[in-house]
Amino acid sequence: MVHRDVPPPGWDAYVARHPQASAYHASAWPRAVASLFELESYFLAAVGTDGELSGVLPLVRQRSVLFGDRLTSLPYFNYGGALADDPQTHATLMDCAESLGRDLGVDQIECRDVAPPPVDWPLRTDKVTLVLDLPESVAALDKQLGSKLRSQVKRATREQPEVRVGGAELLDEFYAPFCEVMRDLGTPVYPRRFFEALLRAVPEACTLVSVRIAGQPMGAAWLVQHRDTLEIPWAATTAAAKPKAVNMLMYHEVLKVAVERRLKRFDFGRSTVDSGPYRFKRQWGAEPVQLHWAQWSANDRKQAPEAPSPPGAGGLMRRATDAWSRLPLGVANRLGPLISPKLPW
Repeated sequence: MVHRDVPPPGWDAYVARHPQASAYHASAWPRAVASLFELESYFLAAVGTDGELSGVLPLVRQRSVLFGDRLTSLPYFNYGGALADDPQTHATLMDCAESLGRDLGVDQIECRDVAPPPVDWPLRTDKVTLVLDLPESVAALDKQLGSKLRSQVKRATREQPEVRVGGAELLDEFYAPFCEVMRDLGTPVYPRRFFEALLRAVPEACTLVSVRIAGQPMGAAWLVQHRDTLEIPWAATTAAAKPKAVNMLMYHEVLKVAVERRLKRFDFGRSTVDSGPYRFKRQWGAEPVQLHWAQWSANDRKQAPEAPSPPGAGGLMRRATDAWSRLPLGVANRLGPLISPKLPW
């Protein structure tokens, strides 16, 4: 069954009891981004002989002149893909997605799984997530982190930082550093209303942590809690904060949040192996977990896919990124929210 924009009855109950479900399989997440950016969402469901759901697959459609017409499970987030009672049902859902993609005339379908799905789609494997098993106390965490990391965290405490943990009331303190960092990376920033929409749709899952020095927001993190895991999909520290080791303090604080909540794992989010962010996350003791993003292409290519980009755009994209990073912050903040919803996040 394919349901447009509205999931079938029992969707969220099925997701809640499935052991491989991520936070983003719950219908509130794809519905929030689809509604916000005026995108199409599709909820594919399998039904067993007993009339109950036996599998689900959420998809969101994005259309862009540069990056084509895509169905993704799920854009903007690290996880998605089909959930099913068995491999056969999983494969059936992905076959259904392929049929839907052909009917819609899309260029590509991407399902963001951890384990390889049971279909013969090319796998994109250029990303890993990094996961840290958490101890039972903050004291044990500090011992586990070691003296080098502790000394860097201590460096930041000399600046007399103010650390705040909360929700929507901290959105301004999160968004200001986030905008600056995205500009510095040469990437158009998400609109503020993206985060507002998530706070309205799933407030119970989201936690914000901010670090202020002398009254100024210097760093902030967005956390998503699901079952026994706390994930950090977005984090930012300003250029002025880096010599003060605010990023080290901030990550120590978010790890403390996870430990104090008695959670078992901390997910540092996706990275490219051996990149700067990858090495930063590894120093905290996080271990890489391979991600398998299955991609179906309308032209039936069978080679391993790469991150999507326009044909021949490698050099052009590098130049565009470099130029964007030099824009005045105010200009980048006005233009970024107009561009970013079309990008294949």
